[in-house]
Amino acid sequence: MRAAALGLACLAVSTAAACGRPQAGVGLTTPRPSDSAPAASRDNGAATPAADTASSPLPSATAAPPVAETVRRLIAAIDPAKLDDHMVALAGVGSRDPRHPAHAKAVAYLKEQLGAIGVTVESFRNVHQGVPLESLLVTIDPPGGPPAGGWVMLCAHYDSISNRTAGWNAATSEAPGADDDATGVAALLEYARILARERATLRQRVVLAFFDGEELFFKGSGAYVASLPKPYPYAAVVNIDMVGFNPLADRLDLISYTSASTALRDRVVAANERYATGIAPLVQQLAVDGNTILDAAPFGLAGVPAVALVERYGDPDQTYPGNGTFHTVNDTPNTVTNKRLWLKAAKLTFATALELALQ
Repeated sequence: MRAAALGLACLAVSTAAACGRPQAGVGLTTPRPSDSAPAASRDNGAATPAADTASSPLPSATAAPPVAETVRRLIAAIDPAKLDDHMVALAGVGSRDPRHPAHAKAVAYLKEQLGAIGVTVESFRNVHQGVPLESLLVTIDPPGGPPAGGWVMLCAHYDSISNRTAGWNAATSEAPGADDDATGVAALLEYARILARERATLRQRVVLAFFDGEELFFKGSGAYVASLPKPYPYAAVVNIDMVGFNPLADRLDLISYTSASTALRDRVVAANERYATGIAPLVQQLAVDGNTILDAAPFGLAGVPAVALVERYGDPDQTYPGNGTFHTVNDTPNTVTNKRLWLKAAKLTFATALELALQ
């Protein structure tokens, strides 16, 4: 996750906790001059997705009892020990900045783990300012193949950055990125493990997207959106990013994009109650422009229902003190201290997508 001058409006809080102002918080960085245009990019130039392109409609937010029972069973299969193992391994490569040589180790780790699960991995490649990016896509289809539209995406970014450390150098500095966003990537790996053995329960295609270049203003996910046919095949995109730190509360921010994402936002809120995942407060914020540097942004701004779950996107308040290790060499596994919140975030993200994929 990367914070900039945010176009966010606070909508609601699930408890009595106050909403922070919709601005970059303490410890969050403003964009460098070269980052000032967060448009989606292709290898051959920039392209901005059309904001008025409709995607497949969402099913009803009311989960039928058999669906809810299956969702409960599958989210209970998330293994906290496996989450932790993946996070430690990803942080341990040294840096996942695409300009750093160790980035290749992260790609190799992801491919190795996904290969061992038995799913097919597709690379989506693009180039940003001479920097090659490689996003990884895992497609898990229901029996008989996918419908033409209504696909569901779960996504996280595996790249990292440490530009808040004095003397930072993209090519040589460590950037462990344990919280940002090895926590989210570890959750995707668990989803892959579970869905690979449960694909017979699916009625819709699920795509797990391990995006590269998010820290460069979502240049991997932006290029991917620009490459998609229209109408877009996705009915929903759920992004999990930076969910393992908060000593004060089991708080998450729920970021949504334009009115097209309202139904999906409401589905997340309902799932938090239905499956008693216990995120509190769950603070709803509306993103009104591309300065919310999350991989949900290019989808949402293109009109695809998209939300992101993050530990905090705004000023610190009484439910979040700010994360001083954010975008530094100190974002290491030992600073991912709220593993209860991490597991809750992984369950809520998965539950939301499963309800759509099982109906």
